[in-house]
Amino acid sequence: MHLCSPRHLRIAAHAELISLIAMLANVFTVHLKSVSSLTGPTHGCAYLFVVFATWRLPQVPAAVKVLALVPGAGGLLALRRLDRGGPARAQAEEEVVPS
Repeated sequence: MHLCSPRHLRIAAHAELISLIAMLANVFTVHLKSVSSLTGPTHGCAYLFVVFATWRLPQVPAAVKVLALVPGAGGLLALRRLDRGGPARAQAEEEVVPS
């Protein structure tokens, strides 16, 4: 069984990382309050969305759910683990009989 990552989870994971990068770049350079007030809540919402979306996926291993809790890159780590598939994917590929 190969678990594929849903599109909404992939978008939220990328938004989480991009908003974190923008937030940190702002803090370490000019530190504009308007940028902070935009990127902070955006990052928080994307993080929560990634966590809840990952936990609601059926038949997801516990390791993937724990990876989603890592702030910043957790969504991408969880996506990577979902797309890799693990031993279930290798077993499914062995069962394919060419015709």
